[in-house]
Amino acid sequence: MKIIKLLTLTIFLFSINPAKAQYNKKMSIYDININALDGTPVNLKTFQGKYILFVNVASECGFTNQYEGLQKLYDTYKDDLMVIGVPCNQFGQQEPGNSEQIQSFCQKNYGVTFLMTEKVNVKGKDKHPLYEWLTNKDLNGKNSTTVKWNFQKYVIGRNGEYIDYFYSMTKPMSSKITKLIQ
Repeated sequence: MKIIKLLTLTIFLFSINPAKAQYNKKMSIYDININALDGTPVNLKTFQGKYILFVNVASECGFTNQYEGLQKLYDTYKDDLMVIGVPCNQFGQQEPGNSEQIQSFCQKNYGVTFLMTEKVNVKGKDKHPLYEWLTNKDLNGKNSTTVKWNFQKYVIGRNGEYIDYFYSMTKPMSSKITKLIQ
């Protein structure tokens, strides 16, 4: 009997996808692992007490000029807000660059000083755990969404609670966003 239980447990443990197993319903946004554009780990918990605005970004998109607004938003509210750009190449292949190219483009053209992460997938079977959390009500406790295009924005509260999301058309300095973080 013990052998059967042990065998059943072993089979169960091997059947769990280890990449997704750590992300369960009790997970906080602060438990998610992601790297900065330069490859260093980002500890999201360091932003606890601030709002976080996650934005999937791309350098060759019609919305790319929103980098300017994102930088202005960050500069205006940086005591209370962390803007985090998340490069993604899933929409029209509009973020083809490597980490160095993305960083150079953002700094040279828009003076970006807010945090930029590694390039990730925001949809599909290889969706990064950050976007699993942002788009799944079972994980974030509020809303299930799909990322429709580049520059979709997700607002997270001071204590890691999911607040709202906005499609690409909503500009970073829109009152829809700023009223949530004031």
